[in-house]
Amino acid sequence: MSKFIRRSQKVGLPPGSLVHLGEKRAEKIKISLIDYNENNVLEKEIEKVDECFPFKDKPSITWINIDGLHCIEVIEKLGEYFGVHPLLLEDIVNTGQRPKIEDFESYLFMVVKMFSYNDHAQKIQSEQFSLILGQTFVISFQEEEGDVFNPVRERIRNAKGRIRKMGADYLAYSLLDALVDEYFVILEKIAENIEDLEDALIINQSTITLQEIHNLKREMIYLRKSVWPLREVVNNLERGESALLQKSTRIYFRDLYDHTIQVIDSIEVFRDLLSGMLDLYLSSISNRMNEVMKVLTIFASIFIPLTFIAGVYGMNFKYLPELEWAWEYPAIWVIMIIITIFMLFYFRKKKWL
Repeated sequence: MSKFIRRSQKVGLPPGSLVHLGEKRAEKIKISLIDYNENNVLEKEIEKVDECFPFKDKPSITWINIDGLHCIEVIEKLGEYFGVHPLLLEDIVNTGQRPKIEDFESYLFMVVKMFSYNDHAQKIQSEQFSLILGQTFVISFQEEEGDVFNPVRERIRNAKGRIRKMGADYLAYSLLDALVDEYFVILEKIAENIEDLEDALIINQSTITLQEIHNLKREMIYLRKSVWPLREVVNNLERGESALLQKSTRIYFRDLYDHTIQVIDSIEVFRDLLSGMLDLYLSSISNRMNEVMKVLTIFASIFIPLTFIAGVYGMNFKYLPELEWAWEYPAIWVIMIIITIFMLFYFRKKKWL
């Protein structure tokens, strides 16, 4: 799920140098714009970034969304016009950022992780989502096309809820809320996978099951790494003193904070379950090995006295009185059988069998 970000190409560059760190893409960057107020909505695809500039100072709420971070020129030009600090632009194109929030008075900058579940590949996909909140605008940046914000777009188009009546801070809340809601979908998928693994673990402790447990454990570690800092981000939005956040919106961020805590609690529970399953797997393998060793030990214990008898009468001495007996051979067999029966009876009485 996680990607290793190579930072070596930024070594030695001055602060604020824009170098895209992430998966290289060849497709064209996509810019979409939604401008709305209580009565009207304008939605269109932008061909040139300059077309976004007239919307900066409009009294309506403007949402500019950029899919693709590999076109440095577009991001640099947009950031320069909207007065975004170069260090923040550097964080946007560096996709290995830790979730965080920074207050620059005239705007807020946030970085979070956006997750989706690939049903075909049965794995979690992640990408970095950056957001700039201004007085009347929200600018969002994604690594690739496709997101979890279609319900937000539908609410804007159809004037559902209060989003058309609220400000840009409520739009930012709606986007973050959609991200956290998708976390719950991811956790439901993980819960189903854990239940299937528990059933498989009871039936058969195969190396495939161990690999699946290991993969899930890695995904939970990455989820925890991404969600724990989000708690600080939402808490800052709820309790911060930024003038960009209206008092009427803070209660929604409080609700979002509660949802984030629920996600964190679920992640911790799943991590404990997976750790317990791993211990159960190792215990099962150990028990199976102990059973094999017990059977081998019992067979060895039975054959020790028989081997002793066979060894004594197999010695190459000239004078062994028993060798002259007519019934020596059947007598030895009878003795061996009696010893074997006695030892099996003794092992069963001790409940070793």
